[in-house]
Amino acid sequence: MFWWPIPRSFIQHSVLHLLVRRFAVVPKLVALLGLSSTLLAAPGCKDNAPTPETSSPAAPEQVLVSGQLLGEYSPAQLAQRVPEIPLVGALARYSIKVYRLTYTTRNVDGTAITASGALLLPITTTALPVISYQHGTISPASEGSAPSYYNSSSELWSAVSVLASTGYAVSAPDYIGYGASKNLPHPYEHGATLASASADMLRAAREFCQQQKVQLNQKNFLLGYSEGGYATMALHKLLEEKYATQLPVTASAPGAGAYHKTAFASYILTATKPLNFLSSYVWVLDTYNKVYGLNRPYSYYFQEPYATRLTANPRGPVPTLASELFAPGFKQAVLNKSDAPLMAAFQANDVYDWKPKAPLALFHGTADDYVPFFNSQDAYDAMRARGATQVQLKPIAGGDHFTSIGSYTLQAFAFISQYNTAQ
Repeated sequence: MFWWPIPRSFIQHSVLHLLVRRFAVVPKLVALLGLSSTLLAAPGCKDNAPTPETSSPAAPEQVLVSGQLLGEYSPAQLAQRVPEIPLVGALARYSIKVYRLTYTTRNVDGTAITASGALLLPITTTALPVISYQHGTISPASEGSAPSYYNSSSELWSAVSVLASTGYAVSAPDYIGYGASKNLPHPYEHGATLASASADMLRAAREFCQQQKVQLNQKNFLLGYSEGGYATMALHKLLEEKYATQLPVTASAPGAGAYHKTAFASYILTATKPLNFLSSYVWVLDTYNKVYGLNRPYSYYFQEPYATRLTANPRGPVPTLASELFAPGFKQAVLNKSDAPLMAAFQANDVYDWKPKAPLALFHGTADDYVPFFNSQDAYDAMRARGATQVQLKPIAGGDHFTSIGSYTLQAFAFISQYNTAQ
């Protein structure tokens, strides 16, 4: 897991004035942007076996398995997590209770498994809107940063907790491969299971609240950055296709996701400059190679000595130049689109070309060289071409994958707050 500081320079006086005046919830979050925010890594690829997207059995009617209280935190305790921000003491409104939920979802092969996540609930009798928060990349070595452990290494610890304290229930899936399902490999950047694990966690959260007599309204907001942005986009699509009545999307704000996998693959393989995220792309290829039954040796994808090294340790170091890492045959197969199973794998994970109904804002740094800006631009163009009228493109001028996090956090909270009006 990587931690990246959010400079206070992101929080300009003019922006604060506008948000304080227009959005009642956002000021409660602004103070938290002085803290570090967990980051997420880059992108991914896929194959020809029947895809889990279409062949998985339907999820069971009831998905909740158990709920465990992890702790209760007062506004004052939340404020202590950001002591350098004087305003924070007045920003958190409610105490929150944090629960670890376990629930049933489907693995990549369609089998039922037990997964987990965190649920943050403000203590109030007011009917709460719900945020589904999709976290960014967590390395296998950083298992303890998954949401359901709820500690200071988690993305939930600071900004998201204060967001909950302003009056949102927050559902935060661990994803498959973490928490209760940590003995399974995380299907990195696999759209279908990122979406289904998030949707089932959202269902479990509502079931738990019903059991606990916690009132929720029907508003569902979706947030996430990088892998979390990709997961958010995939979740939005799934909810509108399969849960439009049960879990209607009120608004979503994905940030810096690798939505256009096929174009991303070509971008990587033709790049001549160093790319620092190539180890993440190795993880993606490894995931798709297994999930979609390609089962090709690493020598198909990578040159020596990396093919042998990665066979022994898939998370081992790799060069930053694509020309040194990838095998010429693999490169040509992608660029010429001559490998049908491989191209089907990429295409099955594209989530940029569809027509959302609910308001959607695409946030992305224009100088992002981990997940290039074209992912959001392509999504915006494709969605508008399909007749989507509530899609917005929100460029973060000059921001890269890391420096954009502060602006994303602030602007995404502002965006969803527009739709969090009284019932």
